[in-house]
Amino acid sequence: MRITDVLRRKGDLVVTIQPQDTVRALLDALAEHRVGALVVAGAEGSVEGIVSERDVVRHLQARGAGVLEEKVSSIMTSPVHTAAPETSLDELMVLMTERRIRHVPVVVDDRLRGIISIGDVVKHRIEELQSERDQLTAYIQG
Repeated sequence: MRITDVLRRKGDLVVTIQPQDTVRALLDALAEHRVGALVVAGAEGSVEGIVSERDVVRHLQARGAGVLEEKVSSIMTSPVHTAAPETSLDELMVLMTERRIRHVPVVVDDRLRGIISIGDVVKHRIEELQSERDQLTAYIQG
């Protein structure tokens, strides 16, 4: 299986934020869309960074509530580990595990095309295992 297979089922909608937006606006967007991270998008869909709830908490603890009025660019992670649609899920799982990341933007020609979370990968793997189980059960009973 490849990333493109997951995106086909999940969809390619990605919630983004601009680097100059405030951290407060970031929190509003995270809550509104019920997601744990946003891609920081530059001009024409380029990926400038990624920012998660954990980034906000870490910076709040270190710098206090004033961080809420700072720009997203001051707390985002950059550069970002990205993947291409043709990347296998096995390769993606290795990247996520080794780099300890939960969200990977999918990029084609330096433009954002989707995002895959660890939850998407786990869901897809569970579906694969259930399908294999059903096929084995049918074979044994058949």
